[in-house]
Amino acid sequence: MRRLSLWSVLSRRSGVRLLATAGLAAALAGAPAQGFAQTGARQDWPTRPITLVVPFAPGTTSDVIGRALVDQLGRSLGQSVVIDNRSGAGGNIGAAAVAKAAPDGYTLLLATTGQAATNKLMYKDMSYDPQKDFSPIVLIGRAPVIVTARPDLKANTLAELIALAKADPGKLTAGFPGNGTLGHITGLLLMAKGDVKLGQAQYRGSVPIMTDLLGGHIDVGMDSMAAYVPNVREGKLKALAIATAQRWSGLPDVPTAAESGLPGFEAAVWYALLAPAGTPPEIVAKLNAATNAFLKTDTAKQMFDSLGVVAAGGTPQDLAAFQAAEIAKWAPIIKDANISF
Repeated sequence: MRRLSLWSVLSRRSGVRLLATAGLAAALAGAPAQGFAQTGARQDWPTRPITLVVPFAPGTTSDVIGRALVDQLGRSLGQSVVIDNRSGAGGNIGAAAVAKAAPDGYTLLLATTGQAATNKLMYKDMSYDPQKDFSPIVLIGRAPVIVTARPDLKANTLAELIALAKADPGKLTAGFPGNGTLGHITGLLLMAKGDVKLGQAQYRGSVPIMTDLLGGHIDVGMDSMAAYVPNVREGKLKALAIATAQRWSGLPDVPTAAESGLPGFEAAVWYALLAPAGTPPEIVAKLNAATNAFLKTDTAKQMFDSLGVVAAGGTPQDLAAFQAAEIAKWAPIIKDANISF
């Protein structure tokens, strides 16, 4: 429609239709025509379904958040948004697929701390760079790391745990949800800041950690909070501290690590929406606005409360700054521990 309108104006002004036809046809056959098409595509976006890649298996916290998010995005954008679960290699398989996708707004990534920050510091053969190969859209939320203990451990606070560990170095064993996970590197940070040594037991996820805590086979666990909240509320596990700046409303009696004598000790698994680098800013802005709107809904608030996630939001620039700060924070910890894959 735009070409016909332009032709009509030119031909009326020139009064010479045959000459105008030749000149206009040549002009529209060149690069400017492509520019018109691209501009129109950005203004009309989206005109077809969007894919949100979740780099973990169905049923994980990432998947639960992703499925709630796509419902809201679909309503806000007027197009269906579908989940594509691509797990493996700490989330790198799914993230790499999005990094290589066309930057047209039709393939997005629901990243966690690993794909957006810490994997870069541990995996030798990553095929993408989280800061160079993605356009940041918005920080969705943070799931703080919680320090839990078996019910009969002779420590009720983080300070008491550190004192107990110092009294008998290496005797206490901490469980982590896998080598290189945020729970693991948070444990390394705790040992560095508290000047203590803990035995390390690596598990595949949260459930076996809780099983061994409840059975008394390990002493403490460090992991993202969501899975542990029910057992803490029921008094089956002790919550020694949460690694956040402020207490979480869902467990108001559990102190922060700073309150327990470790100022600045903060760690959370976080979730962010990313697009391939070069995605037009108009599309990024639409996605940012739609996601921020989602975070204010009752659906999001109820879901996050049940998962132990604190909603975030903000601008793409806020996410980029947060991402850079997280990489700078964890780089020396991971380097000192010599964690690599």
